[in-house]
Amino acid sequence: MSSSQKQNPSPNFHDYLPVMADKLGGDGLIGELCNGFNLLMDSEKGVITFESLKRNSAILGLQDLSDDDLRCMLKEGDFDGDGALNQMEFCVLMFRLSPELMEESRFLVEEALLQELNDFSY
Repeated sequence: MSSSQKQNPSPNFHDYLPVMADKLGGDGLIGELCNGFNLLMDSEKGVITFESLKRNSAILGLQDLSDDDLRCMLKEGDFDGDGALNQMEFCVLMFRLSPELMEESRFLVEEALLQELNDFSY
């Protein structure tokens, strides 16, 4: 079995981000993402490390994820290559992992661009 088959990329995952966005609005959602980051981060380093993610993942119901799954999550969001997630990387990753929210965001951007073009035309 390949390593990708051993990993379970979305074990019983339900995407609550769109619901949170609807209920909390943009600023409230970002605040909650920051709270989630704070729960998972290593308080001494100020970033989410593999160790802090493994230690604190049960708080968010992720206790069933394997070490490989946790490493993949870190790697997926680690844009600067330091092996950890800072707050911005974490928030971007959460949006990227929410297909519904990404689609809604894409629609809103397209709508805003069309409105700008219409406003510019007149």
